[in-house]
Amino acid sequence: MEIDFTGIKVIGFDADDTLWVNETYFRETEERFAELLEGYETKNKIDQELFKMEMANLELYGYGVKGFMLSMIESALDLSNGTIPQQIISEIISLGKRMISHPVELLDGVVEVLEKLKDTYRLIVLTKGDLLDQERKLEKSGLSQYFHHVEVLSDKKESNYKSLLDHLDIDINQFLMIGNSLKSDILPILNLGAQAVHIPFHTTWAHEIVSEENIVNNHLKLNSLKEILNYLEH
Repeated sequence: MEIDFTGIKVIGFDADDTLWVNETYFRETEERFAELLEGYETKNKIDQELFKMEMANLELYGYGVKGFMLSMIESALDLSNGTIPQQIISEIISLGKRMISHPVELLDGVVEVLEKLKDTYRLIVLTKGDLLDQERKLEKSGLSQYFHHVEVLSDKKESNYKSLLDHLDIDINQFLMIGNSLKSDILPILNLGAQAVHIPFHTTWAHEIVSEENIVNNHLKLNSLKEILNYLEH
């Protein structure tokens, strides 16, 4: 399959780690969480148990900082056999609040790319996570003006994408998705028959990691968002 974007009319952008930094703050918070619990277990064990708790809670809490914070609290209770001091619980809550209130750090070239594409294509945001948190980040980012539509999905599987594209009356052959996650942004889109561009972020949540060997469809992989301007009209 040859890469050909001449028929593209609508471009979907992932938000976290595609438009702005996100995963870095989760990793930093995990480091601080391990420090708070160092009297109960090794860092490796704490990391493993927190990830297991996150996976167990995904169906209940979904994606985002709030679910992450609740999983940290539950992990702290488990790892301490219920003896964790209230002070540490309070500090875990503060860690989550700091993540939510953290300034939005745009990735390199985002404004330049959106500015050059906005008059040629219909631009939309397709992200997942906590609705209130994602709306807050979009507002802080100053990027709202560039997008015709913003959708915060509970998950990013083929069925989620298909329902949304059908609802927005977007022809699958005219749609291009740009994102950092092979699992969430690339594979589902390719399986639907649309095109996708993978722009890896230097840090990836373990839950989002899949082998590129699993991708049989051809897709474009770039080092930075700015490189997309070499392939699209503007």
